Amino acid sequence: MKFIVGNKIGMTQIFNANGITEAATVLKVPKISVVQVKNQEKDGYDAVQIGFGERKAKNIKKPQQGHTKGLGNFVGMTEFRFKTAVGELKAGDSIEPSVFAEGEEVAVSGVVKGRGFQGVVKRHGFAGGSRTHGQKHSEREPGAIGGGARAGGRVAKGLRMAGRMGGNKITVKNLSILGVDLEQRMIYLKGAVPGARGSLIRVVANK
Repeated sequence: MKFIVGNKIGMTQIFNANGITEAATVLKVPKISVVQVKNQEKDGYDAVQIGFGERKAKNIKKPQQGHTKGLGNFVGMTEFRFKTAVGELKAGDSIEPSVFAEGEEVAVSGVVKGRGFQGVVKRHGFAGGSRTHGQKHSEREPGAIGGGARAGGRVAKGLRMAGRMGGNKITVKNLSILGVDLEQRMIYLKGAVPGARGSLIRVVANK
């Protein structure tokens, strides 16, 4: 069970063995410690709770300080759930970038950039209205949303319309690891991953 978190630094290019450049997303891995290992008997599910980063104790609420006592003062915590028992991990263990190696395939999760309220052309890829034939202001309009042929003339639930775009969690599967820099605590992922620069990215090995 391999997993890790990292902050998205940005994108770069890496030359592969054939001398071809490949786009890569760079993750900076913070200091990570296991805070709690959960199991079916006690908690009802199997999971590993980790803390990452470091900050001053005065900036952490006392209940959280009690929960992580003796383990560190973390910037944040997150949890990885599993369908089977976790194994040998225990509270206080460190998780290093070395758990992954070049060539491994992983699933990557992040929160998409928020794009605010957007119309149907940007949000759903609609083509918009005709640019000619007497239509002056309908280039980016959605068109009809009801009609007798659809749900009896009412507006059907789930109809693609304008609205808030982004801010949702996306998981991209089967991404390859192009490289791991243990000294700089960097992981290079092939291609783009969801999330803004600086956002937290979750990486789990493909099963």
